[in-house]
Amino acid sequence: MKNNIIKVLIEKGVKIPNPESVYISEDVNPDRISGEDVRIYTGSKIMGKNTLIMRGAHLGYEAPVSLENTLVGENTKLKGGFFKGAVFAGDNSVGSGAHVREGTIFEEESNAAHTVGLKQTILFPFVTLGSLINFCDCFMAGGTSRKDHSEVGSSFIHFNYTPNQDKATPSMMGNIYQGVMLKSNSIFLGGQGGLVGPVKIGYGCITAAGSIIRKNELKNDHILLGGGYKDISFPRQLYVYKNVTHIFNNNIYYIAGLISLQAWYKHIRPLFTYDEFSRSLIKGMQDNLDFCIKERIYQLKIFCEKLNLSKEILLSKIKDKKSSPILIHEKAMDKFKSAENFFSTSLGKNNLNKEGEKFICMVEKKLKRTEKKYIKFIQSLKTNECEKGIQWLFNIEQKIINKLLI
Repeated sequence: MKNNIIKVLIEKGVKIPNPESVYISEDVNPDRISGEDVRIYTGSKIMGKNTLIMRGAHLGYEAPVSLENTLVGENTKLKGGFFKGAVFAGDNSVGSGAHVREGTIFEEESNAAHTVGLKQTILFPFVTLGSLINFCDCFMAGGTSRKDHSEVGSSFIHFNYTPNQDKATPSMMGNIYQGVMLKSNSIFLGGQGGLVGPVKIGYGCITAAGSIIRKNELKNDHILLGGGYKDISFPRQLYVYKNVTHIFNNNIYYIAGLISLQAWYKHIRPLFTYDEFSRSLIKGMQDNLDFCIKERIYQLKIFCEKLNLSKEILLSKIKDKKSSPILIHEKAMDKFKSAENFFSTSLGKNNLNKEGEKFICMVEKKLKRTEKKYIKFIQSLKTNECEKGIQWLFNIEQKIINKLLI
């Protein structure tokens, strides 16, 4: 079966210089692999019924590629590494040594150099990652073109796993409602540095090389320097949370942002499809985003469950049931019950408001007079046109934030 699939692909035009070295599993659908300027180099493996490879895609030029249930958009170059459950919207490039897993979305023209680890990561157009980076559980936007893009410097880490063994740690660089318009100032995260999630960073901000950032910076256009600690040792309080409000609220902001992006993917992105390949790609983006939202809710739930033990430990020490730390613990646990119910009943709903309807109508009218090129079209939008879309997505976020923040 393997040889039959490879034979079919070669006959339809796929370039496989060394076919005997390439493995393609039986569940791969050759109809989801374009025959137009697709190249699969020596040692590569392709697996999974959901795998999609569009025209101009090149796999494994620098080192073998293992591709499992990953959607590869037009003109994307995956040069070496492991890719599972990811989506590349098109014109992407990822260097060798990559480890890119489920829930990852590279929007158009976002890129990564060599040896980059990603999971549950969403990169808006033009965002560029350097080398030797771990950037899981992150969203990043900013920039207006390939020449003006947000960037993460080499040897950067997003610290996304806590000593209390939870992952309620998603970090957001920029925001959804402005980021989709491709008009925001770029963000730069300096190399040899890191973020201790969850944090939020505003557009136009720069973190100095070597800095470890632990706090939100909600103001735009600031330079952030994170200093080191002096040598010190003191007893550790196991399983106790001291920054509950920061963690809970940042998670709500993150989830609210993804839900607003869900509306964009549902109502705007499909307007730019033009064939079965592009429709399948957008469906993959929607599915990955849904997965990201569910994962963030799940990780927030784990965090809130652990607050029970944290509260008990605190009570054993301070004995005051009405102290501020105890009340914050209780408020977060109670609020999550409301949040869980809210998400279970509202996810996937239309999320349209007056601004959204006006914006969608405007996009549909303009598309009748122009080609379906997503990046080019969004860049062409005037400020007053963008404002309708921004307000639509912002209102979606605010409805959730106003209801669920503690």
